[in-house]
Amino acid sequence: MFFRRKQSQATPASSTVASPLAPVTNGSAAPAAATTFASTMMDDYPLTVQYILQRATQYFPKRELVTVTAEGYERSTYGELGQRVTRLAAALARLGISKGDRVATLGWNTTRHYECYFAIPSMNAVLHTLNLRLPADQLSFIISDAQDKIIVADADLVPLLEKVKDSLGSVQYIIVMNGPVPTVGAGMPPLLDYEQVIADAPTSFAWPAINERDACAMCYTSGTTGNPKGVVYSHRSTFLHAISVTQADTLGISGHDTAMPIVPMFHVNAWGLPHAAGMVGTKIVFPGKFMDPARVAQVLADEQVTLTAGVPTIWIGLVQVLNQRPDLDLSRLTRVVCGGSAAPRALIEGLDKLGLNLVHAWGMTEMSPIGTVANIKAGLDDATPEEKLRYRSKQGYAVPLVDIRIMDLETGQTAPWDGVTFGEIQVRGPWIAASYYHDPNPADKFIDGWFRTGDVATIDPEGYVEIVDRTKDVIKSGGEWISSVQLEGILMGHPQVLEAAVIGLPHPKWQERPVAAIMPKPGAEGALTPEILTAFLQDKGVAKWWLPDRYVIGMAIPKTSVGKFDKKVLRAQLAQEITLGE
Repeated sequence: MFFRRKQSQATPASSTVASPLAPVTNGSAAPAAATTFASTMMDDYPLTVQYILQRATQYFPKRELVTVTAEGYERSTYGELGQRVTRLAAALARLGISKGDRVATLGWNTTRHYECYFAIPSMNAVLHTLNLRLPADQLSFIISDAQDKIIVADADLVPLLEKVKDSLGSVQYIIVMNGPVPTVGAGMPPLLDYEQVIADAPTSFAWPAINERDACAMCYTSGTTGNPKGVVYSHRSTFLHAISVTQADTLGISGHDTAMPIVPMFHVNAWGLPHAAGMVGTKIVFPGKFMDPARVAQVLADEQVTLTAGVPTIWIGLVQVLNQRPDLDLSRLTRVVCGGSAAPRALIEGLDKLGLNLVHAWGMTEMSPIGTVANIKAGLDDATPEEKLRYRSKQGYAVPLVDIRIMDLETGQTAPWDGVTFGEIQVRGPWIAASYYHDPNPADKFIDGWFRTGDVATIDPEGYVEIVDRTKDVIKSGGEWISSVQLEGILMGHPQVLEAAVIGLPHPKWQERPVAAIMPKPGAEGALTPEILTAFLQDKGVAKWWLPDRYVIGMAIPKTSVGKFDKKVLRAQLAQEITLGE
């Protein structure tokens, strides 16, 4: 794939682009031929996904792309990807897709889904990844709000679209991938076969000139309060975020890695790993929908994965499997990236014993998503193992180009980096949202160029962030703050506890008091009591006034669509069953 240098942003969309390396005017007039000394003397070109696609196919055409299937492994290469991406873009253009149109995907982590990651943005349309785990009402709202024109869906997920067919008014076609086109009832848009669509398409496509600030992709928040909110990523923000993921002090993904993103591709573009991988030629293993801990462990070993990423519940299950399967060789696995929620210290220690390095990262949909990574920074190399473990148990320090501050919950003023003062995290940077789609400037979320994350944290003198709660989950008891996240982390360090979620419930005297929901490990169902858990917390130095007033042992803890504890649902369940202070 070769691109012609773009002369201006007015280049017609139908013209052949031989190179994305072109001057950026961002809609302004072209610079005059004569420049002053103060003018830029450096070449400039748009930072777009087109460039990542070009680089992946030109430099790394033989690097493998692997998808886990029910039968085993399906193998492809970046070179084949490039050919299929070209055909897919041509096919979408034939179906009427043009600049700015939203093309949604509803799919598992597969190579075909990865083809959409490049074809849609590179033709100047907008990739909109739909969360397949959302309830029908939220999925319906998102499709209607985005006004998706085409949906590319896995065959086994088409029934989800049938449930929301009344919201598909803007959808002209559903393209079915990774399986045969199913039979559907009346009222659905026409269904097309993905492979047939590609086979019938031309082998060449006139790639349009793209302004780096054009929309590239969009994701919606999980909608735990109110309707989900749309976040639109530009080509520029996506490109810069991909570069950040390749930096040694971020995730350090390189062409020598084999990466397995277990984090869903519908969740903030799989944390930016797919675009970063294409930029440097990383071999990618897509787990499809086969993500149970035993299968994950086997694939990690079979493909000699060096970097993987997912939420803590995945790694809790992995530790259990690996303790039972010492025959699995995961010696190549150097980074187990953990995000979505805080990993308990016991999980980090459990992986350490297995020779696996958990790397904490923190971010949000509005942040593309990476904001901090818990690497051991320069200057701390001589810290003791215990000190390093304390830093690794936090969410890390800000990656380059992300500014961060915390605002005191009581005073609303900037809080000190003392590792003690609770404050709401606020961030800004080139891949952090400045507004929501259809909600351009909500005053409660964007203030003076800073995004209010809603996460409550402390920042220590070294700059390491430690998440203590969400603003809606932090517990205020007797005028003092209690961190549900820290309590959960300690409780999950008990050798017989699998999962623990802590919420605050109303109390007539103390305003709120903590209540803990506990899921024991298999075989330990009858071994845990409130007295045992309280004694364990006290042995770990937990203050008396932090100790939960109640324990609910043995309940299934509800989770969100991306695997986090769903405390809104848990709080509602327990509020019906428990009245404190009686």
